[in-house]
Amino acid sequence: MPRFVRWYGSGPLHLLVLIASFALTGYAMVRLFDVQPLEVALWFVGAALLHDLILLPLYSLADLSALSVLRHRTADGPTVPWIDHLRVPAFLSGLLLLVWFPLILRLASPYPGATRLSDDVYLGRWLAITGVLFAASAITFALRLGRARRADRAAQTPPVPGHGTTP
Repeated sequence: MPRFVRWYGSGPLHLLVLIASFALTGYAMVRLFDVQPLEVALWFVGAALLHDLILLPLYSLADLSALSVLRHRTADGPTVPWIDHLRVPAFLSGLLLLVWFPLILRLASPYPGATRLSDDVYLGRWLAITGVLFAASAITFALRLGRARRADRAAQTPPVPGHGTTP
């Protein structure tokens, strides 16, 4: 087993899951190409171009901006990695916006007529979900920072003689 891990870089379960995900993706692509091959190919190329030419530079710029603005903090207390507490809720909120943007921006004209549901609530709900995601991330960061500060204080406090320490 150590030889396999050294050769592959991870355990056999990782390889099995990777093969299964490629098989599932291949099956889905075959099924989609059977129904609408041109539309699927156009969607795939369009999604790749949209991601690589527009979205990647945008979120890379946002990430670098956040890093440069918030990097200059004082190092008085313990350091807790903070950037992922911005990246994760921003990613999830952006993913929700990307999936539901026709309804959030009220661009889906056939939707209300086909379902008899109003599209007035999607913007408010997306903003509420975004707020909850960032609030949960901020609470998680605060808890991690508090735990790190307690551990730092415990490490700096000298032991009391006679309480479990032996000379």
